[in-house]
Amino acid sequence: MVWYENEVQRLEKERAALTYDPKLLFYGSSSIRLWESLNEDFASYQPVNLGFGGSTLAACDWFFDRLVAPFHPASIIVYAGDNDLGDGRHPEEVFIFFQQLVTRTRQQFGDIPLAFISIKPSISRWNIVDSIRYTNKIIEDEIKRQGKNLHFINIYNRMTDNAGYPKREFLDPDGLHINEKGYALWKEIILQYLSARTP
Repeated sequence: MVWYENEVQRLEKERAALTYDPKLLFYGSSSIRLWESLNEDFASYQPVNLGFGGSTLAACDWFFDRLVAPFHPASIIVYAGDNDLGDGRHPEEVFIFFQQLVTRTRQQFGDIPLAFISIKPSISRWNIVDSIRYTNKIIEDEIKRQGKNLHFINIYNRMTDNAGYPKREFLDPDGLHINEKGYALWKEIILQYLSARTP
């Protein structure tokens, strides 16, 4: 995990410089880190962006104590797992890391809302689409089984066409990362999730 150290230290410095106490934590890989309008998009929820480039769900679990535990959130949203599968890990391994992250969250913060954003479809990783779909399925099934303020935010379906192929309009030219239109879609879907759970 040493290759993440610079990114982790960056987030630690940013936390030290914060002038407010974030209530909504966005945690995960570059899909979170590169979301430049995130603070503006979710301003009313007092968000913080804890994304670090290239991170896996395994790394999110590993660095939880350093990056997430120091906060006092009312809610957490996670996006990760994409890079785990891209690195050759099996869906079952990603599922275990998800379970571990849930356990850490519950031990640290109790029964606060914890949402997992489905792993996105991408053109550059179309060769592992079956693994992506299966990982999403077993994590969603586990979330439904547990309940208890666990939530699944499905962005996968809206990012695919009628044939099930990724819509290029939501992706950067590299076929992997999300573009501005993709983030606008994510914002819409996540705000629907948040507003449904705000009194």
